[in-house]
Amino acid sequence: MAKRLLMILSMLTCLVSLSACNTMRGFGQDVERGGEKIQKGSDDVKN
Repeated sequence: MAKRLLMILSMLTCLVSLSACNTMRGFGQDVERGGEKIQKGSDDVKN
């Protein structure tokens, strides 16, 4: 019984970790796109 519970908890932990990793990757991409737009805007003002 204890082994089964440990296995289920391990699987749930892995699932949550993988979904969080994907979420952080998407957040990083959003921040990167925002930085690119700011950089483009400053380049447009400079020229």
